[in-house]
Amino acid sequence: MTPIDAQLLDFTDALGVAIEYTTSLREDRDGEYIHHRKLIRLRPEMHARKHRSIFAHEIGHAVFGDTPSRFGPVHAKQERRAEEWAALRLIDLHDYRHAEQAHQGHLGAMALELDVLRSTVQAFQQLLLRVGDTAYVGPRIGAGQWIHRFSTATQSLESS
Repeated sequence: MTPIDAQLLDFTDALGVAIEYTTSLREDRDGEYIHHRKLIRLRPEMHARKHRSIFAHEIGHAVFGDTPSRFGPVHAKQERRAEEWAALRLIDLHDYRHAEQAHQGHLGAMALELDVLRSTVQAFQQLLLRVGDTAYVGPRIGAGQWIHRFSTATQSLESS
């Protein structure tokens, strides 16, 4: 078990969420969160990289108390938010910068190096805002409203 995997288990403990491994999930799903039961259900025997990404995504749903919605925009927002939550916990900014440079932005190679799924890397990339020679992680409206800022030219890093 990696430190990140242990941290994910700590999140579930803090939220009071149980974990169940089952083969009875819909064929198109590897995991689900059932809010009224405070339960994350996962498909057993996924490889570690897939398990970590799916598990973190489902914890994201638990953090936000998501319940399934048939209204498309709400569902899309819940999925995006859970994937972004997972990406911010699974991908370290310094590791991402190294992987992006080493693999010249190739998503598959970056995902393998970062030990997550491609969708997790894509979610992390969507959280980046690049302006000129500066990239911002988690930018929000207002001066100084970002999680991290770094220069893409000099590779220096500042934190808020």
